[in-house]
Amino acid sequence: MDERSVVTAYRRLSGTYDRFFGPVFEQGRQVAVDRMGCEAGDRVLEVGVGTGLSLAHYADGVDVVGIDVSPDMLEHARKRVNGNAERVTLEVMDAQSMDFPDNSFDKVVAMYVVSVAPDPKKVVDEMKRVCKPGGDIYIVNHFSQKGPMARLERLASPLSKLVGFRPSFPLDDFLAMAELDVIEQKPVNAFGYWTFIHARNI
Repeated sequence: MDERSVVTAYRRLSGTYDRFFGPVFEQGRQVAVDRMGCEAGDRVLEVGVGTGLSLAHYADGVDVVGIDVSPDMLEHARKRVNGNAERVTLEVMDAQSMDFPDNSFDKVVAMYVVSVAPDPKKVVDEMKRVCKPGGDIYIVNHFSQKGPMARLERLASPLSKLVGFRPSFPLDDFLAMAELDVIEQKPVNAFGYWTFIHARNI
């Protein structure tokens, strides 16, 4: 799926995303931000911020920059920011080719993004580039299941075109491709169907 297709898919979802995916993905968002342990003065990049459902979880004093390829999603996120505009910046940007200089952020997070990006490796490479050496990278995403769940994922494959979802996305393949220094990994959300990853940027 190319970038234009992703934008089109998320434009269709922008008005209903919170209702359908907000509760389902909420635990993963909370786990990610809690594990980030952000402190006042930290500069954080959230890749694929979407409608901004995670923004309320960040502590006061944390400088959060959120990017998304969908202007429609960001319109919803801006309504969420309200009085926190001094600490939250939202920009339309392609995660595969970011405008930020190298080593710009203390922490970089991508929640439910890498499996919908046309090129997941470019996204992770850009996350590593803009994160400071020794900084932290966090990912929450669905990865292909084994056993009975694998058959369900194959059946769901035709639906992936509607939302840009990539059902065949093995965790081992992703970690080998991403070359991340993983220091924590745990299942999140319903039935542990999604995975939280914390890596140190080297």
